[in-house]
Amino acid sequence: MREQLRVTFHEELEQLEESLQVEAQLVLRSIRGATEAVVTQDVELAEEVIAFDDEIDGSCTEVMHGVELLLARQTPVAGDLRLALAVLYSNLHLERMGDQCTTIAKLTKLAADLPPDQALLDGFREMGERAEEMTRTAMHALRNRDGSLAESLLDLDELIDRANKRVVGRVLELGQLNLEWGIRMILVSRCLERIGDNAVDIGEQTSYLVTGDFREFTDASH
Repeated sequence: MREQLRVTFHEELEQLEESLQVEAQLVLRSIRGATEAVVTQDVELAEEVIAFDDEIDGSCTEVMHGVELLLARQTPVAGDLRLALAVLYSNLHLERMGDQCTTIAKLTKLAADLPPDQALLDGFREMGERAEEMTRTAMHALRNRDGSLAESLLDLDELIDRANKRVVGRVLELGQLNLEWGIRMILVSRCLERIGDNAVDIGEQTSYLVTGDFREFTDASH
């Protein structure tokens, strides 16, 4: 009987991990949509991204409740417990990514009637592509228990951080010419940077799962 319970536990945990990967695909779709919306200043697409966040939130809630029920029914051994916690925390980071995409979409709508700066918009496309790449890399590392791949997120994060700094510098160059639009775009840039940070956080969960020791990657919080 106990062995049967253990098999069922593993099966449910595997299903939850698969649900997390499905949720990540929803987040990747939202990142692409939010990036395209701001780059093209597409208000209609921005509204779709905002509405789509409900689907991400629903997926997040299902995974969270699934982990809670699983832990309430059984006391998992060390390796299983680490996986359950990695799924739980990664789930929260994905939900935050979805929220950041929603914020980008809302800022896009607010800035729709203001004259844009094409150089900044081109930079956002690059940042969005990097954020998407980091999210995909983080989830691939988690699925394959690849600690080295998880740590490679640091190099990608450095690139997106540099791009964020360039955005701030460009807004300062614009000065009073388009201050309101520029301020909103600084917030967009910050959201894209935070998506990258959350991908690094998922990488940290992979490292914890593989090694059994939780540690923050160097400078990940910066």
